[in-house]
Amino acid sequence: MELSVYTTTGKESGRKVTLPSEVFGITPNEHCVYLDVKHYLANQRQGTHKAKERAEVSRSTRKIKKQKGTGGARAGSLKSPLFKGGGTIFGPRPRDYDFKLNKKVKVLARKSVLSAKALENKIVVLEDFNMDSPKTKEFIQILANLSLTNKKILMVLGDNNPNISLSGRNIPKANVSFVDKISTYDLINTDSLVLLESSISKFTEKLA
Repeated sequence: MELSVYTTTGKESGRKVTLPSEVFGITPNEHCVYLDVKHYLANQRQGTHKAKERAEVSRSTRKIKKQKGTGGARAGSLKSPLFKGGGTIFGPRPRDYDFKLNKKVKVLARKSVLSAKALENKIVVLEDFNMDSPKTKEFIQILANLSLTNKKILMVLGDNNPNISLSGRNIPKANVSFVDKISTYDLINTDSLVLLESSISKFTEKLA
């Protein structure tokens, strides 16, 4: 697939770039995408939830009432889950939600999302540029030139560029990352994918 390369002014540069079919032209595997997104979200959970069970609450263990003759169920402790302030039955305990996922599944998931974005014409190729210092206003102007204002976008850099990353950090619907740090969740959770020219070869090196 060939795409036009745009400048930061929003105009076509007159050059075209070919997206490698082994990364941007495969048949998407939805199940691999599901597994990788599930794996990512599971790793975001702290797993520090905890509720006190019957043995952990601090309450009296005296006999509440006589065993028989009251017409009600027998009760031997205020720690019982049946009473207010008692322990929780099968309450949450600290745990790790991580699970094993093969590297090949992760790679296939990323290629599937990139291929789906290409099929849906949601990829914009932008020429490589740099910023002398972090300038949010300048970054917003670039998005406006590309008609991407108020859209959820992910700009992918070939290498880490602190000035560009800091420029897009305060924009609510914009996310700036580079190829080595990008996840399937980042790719799928965006309306438009803005790829800098250098990032395409990096994707090929990493995923092909």
